[in-house]
Amino acid sequence: MASQDILINWAPQETRVAVVENAALQDLYIERTLERGQVGNVYLGKVARVLPGMQSAFIDIGLERAAFLHVADLYDGNGGGRGDAPPVPIERRLHDGQTLTVQVVKDAIGSKGARLSTQISIAGRLLVFLPQDRHIGISQKIGPQELREQLRERVQRLSTQDGAAVGGFILRTNAEDATDEELADDIAYLRAVWATIRERALASPPGTLLHQDLSLAERVLRDLTGEGTQTVRIDSKLQFEALQAFGRRYMPRAVDKLDLYRGERPIFDLFGIEEEIVRALGRRVDLKSGGYLIIDPTEALTTVDVNTGGYVGARNFDDTVFKTNLEAAGAIARQLRVRNLGGIIVVDFIDMVREEHRQAVLAELRKQLARDRVRTTISGFTQLGLVEMTRKRTRESLAQMLCEPCPTCGGRGQVRTARTVCYDILREILREARQFDPREFRVVASAAVVEMLLDEEGAHLAELSAFIGKPISLSTDPVLGPEQYDIVLM
Repeated sequence: MASQDILINWAPQETRVAVVENAALQDLYIERTLERGQVGNVYLGKVARVLPGMQSAFIDIGLERAAFLHVADLYDGNGGGRGDAPPVPIERRLHDGQTLTVQVVKDAIGSKGARLSTQISIAGRLLVFLPQDRHIGISQKIGPQELREQLRERVQRLSTQDGAAVGGFILRTNAEDATDEELADDIAYLRAVWATIRERALASPPGTLLHQDLSLAERVLRDLTGEGTQTVRIDSKLQFEALQAFGRRYMPRAVDKLDLYRGERPIFDLFGIEEEIVRALGRRVDLKSGGYLIIDPTEALTTVDVNTGGYVGARNFDDTVFKTNLEAAGAIARQLRVRNLGGIIVVDFIDMVREEHRQAVLAELRKQLARDRVRTTISGFTQLGLVEMTRKRTRESLAQMLCEPCPTCGGRGQVRTARTVCYDILREILREARQFDPREFRVVASAAVVEMLLDEEGAHLAELSAFIGKPISLSTDPVLGPEQYDIVLM
């Protein structure tokens, strides 16, 4: 297992986490305070109003708007819910003023309050704990059946206390290769969280937040810190102490890896992470050999094009192509993680004549992708020589989080030339002249367009003015973009 360092840059408005291996950024996570939702949070709620006609109730959980609880989301003691027999009417199960423990399953949207459930689930690194249930569930993506049964038996054995099962569990996808020790640690952590929730519920008034989904820094300690982690460096003393307290209670093995960064330079600047982020927002990724990648995300899929660039090799063209593709395979896997690109991904490697070269590149790509925490699948080379693969979408991509479509080009990545806009203006003036009879036409446009109308297109502008029998004046507006213009009838 490769050794890694985890860097946490904390600020009140934003937390950023970089996973670094061999001095290279491998993963990047960003969480913004104002964009954190309530999904997963557990509250002590108070029934504000029962609506028999809608088989729902409004629950006051201390937020700006009352939250919404449907009868299908009421836990009935038997694991019931959606898809089971018709539930007992909500008016027979709830009454105004009643207190109950609820969990947010959908954030508030617009004028609608958050949606709640009384069936609590607490997510861990490997497992999801269902304290009100007794069954052991397994992610459908884990297979084959023999492995599923083995995992079920192991969790059943590890979760049994005093001869009886306490709570139910769902094994997450990344539990497939977990050891008994890792599973036991996750079980202990989840039960400790549930014990804290119950203690707070007994001593708190309605509207109290009993449990908040972990912050990014806490999730890093829980999910990313393992045997291969050398240090977890954080640049905030306040958060360092909070992580120490969290680690001592839930993740004691990770506490010794925590390190408070006291340097004067920002931690991301010192390790070159800021430059990596800038590069991860660009189309082109340069390779050490001189080759490069062109990465283009679209709505339907992401395309990756591999080019030799300035790399000419030392032997022959086949070796040059092979070495470039091998290096590109590792770079592609890293860029997918850093940019968090998901969905369908098509890679256009440089064409290789020899089949052993193709299989070696494919093996290297699979090897590099095996380090990805997000599930990926590779279909191999197609008849056109492309590699098709998929990567599960887990959150917004880096570009979606940090950027927005360009207001000038509307996200196209290019704008019409000044000459093209000039011809649009000439056609528009002619169109307006056929409908109206103003004293003068005034064109308001960007400086580049006005300059071209006065210089290279001046003769055409004069011809149009003579044809319509009206003067045409020009005016610049620095606020207008290169494609924007306005024609004023004077």
